[in-house]
Amino acid sequence: MQWSLISIAAVILFTGCHSAKVSSDKAATATPTAAATTEAAAPAATAPTPAPAPVPAPAPAAPAADATPAAAATTATATTTSTPAPPVRIKAGSSSALTDADGNAWIPDQGFADGDITDRPADLKIANTKDQALYLSEHYGMTSFSYPVPSGKYVVKLHFAETYDGISGPGQRVFSFKVGNQEFKDFDVWAKAGGANTAYVETVNVEVTDGKLTITFTPNVENPEINGIEILPAS
Repeated sequence: MQWSLISIAAVILFTGCHSAKVSSDKAATATPTAAATTEAAAPAATAPTPAPAPVPAPAPAAPAADATPAAAATTATATTTSTPAPPVRIKAGSSSALTDADGNAWIPDQGFADGDITDRPADLKIANTKDQALYLSEHYGMTSFSYPVPSGKYVVKLHFAETYDGISGPGQRVFSFKVGNQEFKDFDVWAKAGGANTAYVETVNVEVTDGKLTITFTPNVENPEINGIEILPAS
């Protein structure tokens, strides 16, 4: 009887210990599974969010064809190339404008082809005129003069004075010129004016049919020269 009780107690003790070991093994087995699950999930939870793809900047819009600067440039060009309508007075050989004794405005040298310009001393006295300053500059050596005017009839006044100190008498400067269809051959400024430093005005009636007044010059002895041109509508 005593042996039987001892045997039963031994069986119970053995069974309890085995159960505890099994439970412990199961717990040990479950723990790595949970840990493995946590480590596998960790990279997904901490992985950085991919940066969005860069959006290309929009290309700048092309300027309109009729932009304001282009229009302004056109306006400036039109203003620069405009020419006064007759009556017009041109001070040959000068880069400055002039207002004469009668209050008429003379614009600077323009319209000439070829040649050169020069000024005379401001104290040089010019006879036969009340506008001495007009004859103190000249354009010389030119081959032609042209100025746009509406077709019609005009009075053209050509102003001359022999102020070059290298000319000392008649025949030393002789040239021809043609205004429209009228030709003036062997023109001698000294002979026409009656001496040096004396104003002379040649008046020509001309009809313009092609929209421009044209004067041609041909040298004979020395260079052609001129001091001023007036283009006046015929009355």
